[in-house]
Amino acid sequence: MIKRFLSKELARRSRHAPVVVITGPRQSGKTTLARAFFPAKPYVSLENPDHQEFALVDPRGFLERHKDGAIFDEIQRAPRLLSYLQEKVDLDGRPGRFILTGSQQLLIAEKVTQTLAGRAAFLTLLPFQFNEIQTRMARGGIDDFLLRGFYPRLYKRSLAPRDWYPDYIRTYVERDVRLIKNITDLRAFQTFLRLCASRTGQVLNLTSVANDAGITHNTAKAWIGILEATFIVFLVSPHHRNYRKRLVKAPKLYFFDTGLACSLLGIETTRQVSTHPLRGALFETMIVAELAKQRFHGGAAPGLFHWRDQTGHEIDCLLAAGERLQAVEIKSGRTVAADWFRSLRYWAELSKSHDLNLIYGGEDRAFREGVRTVPWREVGHFALEERIQLK
Repeated sequence: MIKRFLSKELARRSRHAPVVVITGPRQSGKTTLARAFFPAKPYVSLENPDHQEFALVDPRGFLERHKDGAIFDEIQRAPRLLSYLQEKVDLDGRPGRFILTGSQQLLIAEKVTQTLAGRAAFLTLLPFQFNEIQTRMARGGIDDFLLRGFYPRLYKRSLAPRDWYPDYIRTYVERDVRLIKNITDLRAFQTFLRLCASRTGQVLNLTSVANDAGITHNTAKAWIGILEATFIVFLVSPHHRNYRKRLVKAPKLYFFDTGLACSLLGIETTRQVSTHPLRGALFETMIVAELAKQRFHGGAAPGLFHWRDQTGHEIDCLLAAGERLQAVEIKSGRTVAADWFRSLRYWAELSKSHDLNLIYGGEDRAFREGVRTVPWREVGHFALEERIQLK
């Protein structure tokens, strides 16, 4: 089993909270992590119809079978169980007693907050980080990883992305989406999902997406919420400080996994990736998702922002901790070009900040024109350095 960076936070939180909730997308490794970390605990999958019915029909009887705790997988399948779980942990608050996993952030967070406030710790497990698959990262090229993505199953079983992702999408749409919201026109939702993939790494214009999908603005807004709740996409908010400039105030849209985005875009080979007009946006998506994973797996809020003014100046990503900001420009090219530093110099002059970084598709690390240039393979180390500096 590949050791997950979230293990450290899981160990820490389970020493204090009686309930630990691990959320994340389907197939991100939540069950594997929970069972490996707590091998002595009984494991119960609430996807199993018999277990699910028992938990829903007789929750007290169900919990009585697990007095000393258990791992309850896909807890969103039996949300009513949480109210009865509250009684159990109030009577016996031993830390780390119950481990809950689930793939629907919104539903789980709402139910747990209502019933287990102050009793539960929340963690998020996303697909692999760069540092969790270092051997693979040392061998493959950019286009290989953009196409394959970072879901664990693709690495454990050497599955072909063009075979695995369509099944993943089908399962996601037909099961998870319907559990959150009764969408009658699944074809329209799938079209919307593909349109979102075509906009990854870009400022989100909901009106444009809604028009292209043939749905209302409010429906598009609700469906973006579903994609966020199920860890398909995340939004990076604009940095609020204006520095006396008129700013673009819309968030940027990113997929958590480029392999999934490539599948939705109909990309099936690395050759297609290398010549695709969205290759730069996919590369930016991979890097920003990696920075987000580092923070999530460290038990912290993402703290990611973007900045763009209406004259065209922009910074791809700002990493925040308190008042400190690290500016990051992201370029997929292999050779550093002089004009790549233009936005960073503009930002430094405007913000009086000199923590400037360029992450690019090449292989050499350097310090040039006051900017730290970081090869894409080293982003995992960069993110760890960034966390140390910002503490």
